[in-house]
Amino acid sequence: MTNVTVYGFPVSTYVNVVRLVLTHKGVPFVFHDLEPEMGGPSHLELHPFNRVPILDHAGFRLYETAAIAAYVDEAFTGPALQPTNARERARMNQWISSLNSYYYPYIAFHLSHERLIYPPLGIEPDEKVVAVALPKIAVGLDVMERELAHRSGYLIIDRPTLADFFMLPTMTSLGLTPEGQVMLAGKPHIASWRARMETLPSVVQVRSMVMPHLGKPVEHARRWATEHRPAVRAS
Repeated sequence: MTNVTVYGFPVSTYVNVVRLVLTHKGVPFVFHDLEPEMGGPSHLELHPFNRVPILDHAGFRLYETAAIAAYVDEAFTGPALQPTNARERARMNQWISSLNSYYYPYIAFHLSHERLIYPPLGIEPDEKVVAVALPKIAVGLDVMERELAHRSGYLIIDRPTLADFFMLPTMTSLGLTPEGQVMLAGKPHIASWRARMETLPSVVQVRSMVMPHLGKPVEHARRWATEHRPAVRAS
């Protein structure tokens, strides 16, 4: 009987970071789908900032994905996902911070929401939002491609770390958009990294959890068009 519960909704990028880390560590968990509760009292009791994921480990509750991932790596046995070398660990944290600040906002909030989340809800994509995102995404891909050219298969060391598991769901989301497919086609080192990551049993297992939900309406995301959609200046 597991004493670990992950709260979130199935296609959340950050929820899937946590599910990847738990699965790679071999930690059994229960997934609690918060979709019907998002924004309601039961959700806000778990996460006062109205976000996901949330982890509960035997009554110890934690939110914020970076905190959850580090806790899981340190609290459970299984393959270590954080380098012991101070400089390598610093670069890992640099990637996680970059994902949060530069990759996820433009790929998810700007591009993926417009192409993947809003259309199933009958909400027209805002092409100005997409246009703002694309050059920012291009910069991020150039940086990642250059860095991977000097690495031995993964972002930091010769095995996956938290940096790789943080980046993968966002890159997967990018690859589901028409623009992302074009941009990624010219990035052979990113392609090799993705292929290597996607053969990991943990990634295969979590992907099987996500696939049935792709393309289906995320009902609580109707609010995102007004609450999350970035404001862009008319050119």
